[in-house]
Amino acid sequence: MHYKLLLAIILLVLVLIFVLQNTTIVDINFMVWEFTLSRGLLVLIVLLVGVAIGWLGRAQLAHRGRKQKRIWS
Repeated sequence: MHYKLLLAIILLVLVLIFVLQNTTIVDINFMVWEFTLSRGLLVLIVLLVGVAIGWLGRAQLAHRGRKQKRIWS
């Protein structure tokens, strides 16, 4: 279990280094909104959204699995 924590810390450090090295300002146009932020911060936000979606998806699958076990028990 500790190897997952170590891997997460290493990944976090690498992402933070990437964010600090990519400070170029980019314009983001999404539907009717317009944003201006650094490229590194954009990558960090996308990474966090991806982690959240994965976490929620895994929680949904775990919940569905527990629910099916109760039905069949």
